[in-house]
This record gives sequence, C-alpha cells and structure tokens, in this order.
Amino acid sequence: MTSATPPDEILQALRRMGLVAGGETIMAKKLTGGVSSDIWRVDLPGRSICVKRALAKLNVAADWHAPVIRNRYEASWMRCAASAAPDAVPELLAQDEASDALAMAYLPPDNYPLWKTQLKDGDARPDFAIEVGRALATIHAATAAQPSLAAQFPTDAIFYAIRLEPYLIATGRRHPDRAERLQALVQVTLANKRSLVHGDVSPKNILAGPRGPVFLDAECAWWGDPAFDLAFCLNHLLLKCLWKPWASNRFLECFGALASAYCGGVDWEPSFDLEVRAAHLLPGLLLARVDGKSPVEYLSAEPDKARVRRVARELLARPVDRLAALCAIWAEELQR
Repeated sequence: MTSATPPDEILQALRRMGLVAGGETIMAKKLTGGVSSDIWRVDLPGRSICVKRALAKLNVAADWHAPVIRNRYEASWMRCAASAAPDAVPELLAQDEASDALAMAYLPPDNYPLWKTQLKDGDARPDFAIEVGRALATIHAATAAQPSLAAQFPTDAIFYAIRLEPYLIATGRRHPDRAERLQALVQVTLANKRSLVHGDVSPKNILAGPRGPVFLDAECAWWGDPAFDLAFCLNHLLLKCLWKPWASNRFLECFGALASAYCGGVDWEPSFDLEVRAAHLLPGLLLARVDGKSPVEYLSAEPDKARVRRVARELLARPVDRLAALCAIWAEELQR
C-alpha cells in the first residue's frame, strides 16, 4: 500500500476540522475492508489519524443506498460509548458535517489486530469473547440508564435502510414462505427501544486492543433494541464455523462465552426477555448472510450455503428461546 495525496474532499475536510493547515502537504493511504465508507490513514507530523467519509451507495453487488448523514450519528455513538467504556472506542478527534467525514485516532494493527483476522487464523479465545460481551453490555447498560439520549439518535429510517430492509426484508423476498416471520422480527426489533445500539458489531469491526476490545464503524447507530447487537455478533461466530471448520469448536466456545458474559451484564430489563429476542432474531440474520443484500464474502460454496439455509429456515419456523439451545442445533448440523 503506497502513500498518496488524499482526495480533495478528504483534504478539504481535514482543513475545515483544523487538522491540516492551508498550505501543508500531507500523505495518506487508502484503507480497505469496508463497503460503506471511504477510509484513509493520514500521516501528520508526529502522528497518524484515520479519516472516514460515508458513501451514499455501498460497495456491494446489490443496489443498496443509505443516507450519508449516518456519519454524524456514528460520531455521537463514539462520544456516548466513550463515556461508558473509554477503552472500547477510538478517540474521536473531529467531525466535519459539510462532507460527512470524521477523524479519529489511528490504531496500528501491530497493537490492535482485527478480531476477524485472528478468527481466520483459528485464534478464537473465549477470554476475549467474554471481554467483547462485557464491553457491549456495559455500553448498552450505561445508555439504557439515560433515556434522554434517544433524542440524539432519530435514526429509525437510516437503521431500516441499512440494516432491517437489506437483511430481513430482502431475505424475505428470496424466501417468501418465511417472509411473514422475518417481517415479524422487524416489528419486534423496532418496538423495543431500550438503549443505544451500534448496529454492526462484527469481528471485522472489533480490534483486539491491549486494554480489551475496541469497537469501530458505528454508522448504523440507533436508539433501539440491544438484542440486535448481540445477535448480530453471535451470528458471525456461527458462520465462521463453515469458513474455518477445523476451528469450529473454538468458535462455538466463543459463542457461549460472549453470550453468557453479555447476558450477565443486562440490568435494564429481564435478561431472559432480551435473550429470547436475540435467539429469535439470530436465524433471520443467519439466513440474511447468504440470501440478503450483504452476503458474507467467505461463504461461496453452495453446500455451505445450503447448510445455513436449512438451519436458519427451520429455526425461523420453530424458534428456540435460549441461545445455548440454538448453538447446540448449529453444532449438530456441523456434525452431519
């Protein structure tokens, strides 16, 4: 990855944010891995920073658009989350609403490896999964205790456009005999407005920092159902079992550790109620990652997709209320 002068939109945003002087020459490197933002590492005298600018059309095969104003709510999520769990969020340096860009501290991969990369290598440690569950529950609990924060996140339309429609509604169009159930999950999710939701808690958005997990890319920030974040994250641990089958037992251990740690931190509602919503939602998200608008890139073999469809469709038809029971059903499928 070679250094280059950043696009003029990024350079102008840096100047408006007061991070670069008018005549100052800077070098930058375009970062890869995301589908919803233009992301650059910018090297300034004495430090490097990360600059993100939201894209109106996401870089996926499907025709998928989302309002770029979501960048502003990501910055608000970072501020709120930092108040609850300072080590779990990058430092927010500045925001430029004119370009829908924000600047944050750059966290070098040598010290902050990506959790997805570790999982790809089979490095699936239940102790880190516990930290992820605890940190997520801490953020949810702290924000649930401040219901006035809801006014800062009038993002129902954005969350629907970038999460509920492309994952659940679009999947229902591919599976019309499960569409009614998927629509019901949307309605339950929309009805449970309890805390500040990240909306994209995935291993690709979690760094394994020296002081615990660091959550990135809260573009889907929403005041809503925290069960969505839990289910969204656990879903990836199930899918990784097909990606790296030789490490599936480790992934399932991480599933149980994360779920247990998270549920142990739920104090804003009965933990069982939240677990039921997460267990019911998870099969919809599982099916969405093969037949929705944003399929996971690492499941391309039709036999693997067929296994996802078989389990997810069955669980949508006959839901289970406990995450451990759902995990056990998935484990049985892996033994076939």
